[in-house]
Amino acid sequence: MKKIKKIKIKINGKERQIAENSKIDKLINELKIPIKKVAIELNQTILNKKKLHKIKLKKNDKIEIVHFIGGG
Repeated sequence: MKKIKKIKIKINGKERQIAENSKIDKLINELKIPIKKVAIELNQTILNKKKLHKIKLKKNDKIEIVHFIGGG
């Protein structure tokens, strides 16, 4: 049985372990986050949502996910 290597990242300030070479689109999917209603920042850079499937997460990456809220 092959052991999966884990790395530590932070999501909105909370530490989380994920599989090495994980891509951000799969993480967002796992977290059940509605992609159309959020902005995603990786290491203080806002990401283009069309390119999430290309971005591999690395050890100590910091992700901030901000939800849009409508109102008046």
